Amino acid sequence: MRIISLNAWGGRLHEALIAYVRQADPDVLCLQEVLRAPCAAPGWSIYRDAGMELPQRANLFEEISAALPGHDGFFCPTSRGELFDGDTTIAAEFGLATFVRKSYSVIAQGLDFVHGQHACDGWGQHPRPRNAHCIRLFSHRHASTVTIAHMHGLRDPAGKGDTPAREEQASALVGLVERVWPRDEGLVVCGDFNVLPDSATFEILARLGLSDLVTANGLVDTRTSYYLKEGRFADYMLVTPEVKVARFEVVEAPEVSDHRALLLDIM
Repeated sequence: MRIISLNAWGGRLHEALIAYVRQADPDVLCLQEVLRAPCAAPGWSIYRDAGMELPQRANLFEEISAALPGHDGFFCPTSRGELFDGDTTIAAEFGLATFVRKSYSVIAQGLDFVHGQHACDGWGQHPRPRNAHCIRLFSHRHASTVTIAHMHGLRDPAGKGDTPAREEQASALVGLVERVWPRDEGLVVCGDFNVLPDSATFEILARLGLSDLVTANGLVDTRTSYYLKEGRFADYMLVTPEVKVARFEVVEAPEVSDHRALLLDIM
């Protein structure tokens, strides 16, 4: 099974992202920062915040779905706000997306907020709501099961250091996983956590027997050349001992976001 976790950056590197998703051909694709606006025309729109304007793909969820026709897609919104196409206002949702190859059966799942609650009347102030999605998959080929969860951790303008909200977020993630994962099979937890490697988040996740593959392999950078700030950690991939790792890679090329993709092949 191939699992990829990636912060899609709202699809700002759209062509490269779509090409990579098709080429990498993951069995499970865990995406953060995905937009969905079913009533909008395909193409580009603009996100505006505090004097900043960012190009976004308002229908990124549908575009990824079209690139992966052999997968079932699950969209998990955290908030609904406005994008702009010229003078036209577009109502769009923002959140997580999970894509699962149809040859696997989703036999259990959980979705919940790990920080805040659903916001339906605008993007709001930071730290904004964040959620996590957890799925339990059955492989018909191998007659085996695995549980996979991913999260987009809250963004704090003060930085990536530990806060009570981040510790509560990690505990909420553990609680969600425990509702789905039976503990007698492999568990993978991944995503853009928005924390540093010494965060208490990892002590909390260790209660599930999870250890991080990024720091364990001595890797110090999960960002691409499009990220110009200090602090190169954001994304993590954790596994329990039951997960048999065949390959793990923090993908340097192609660059499809300001985050690098995390690619895990398990036996």
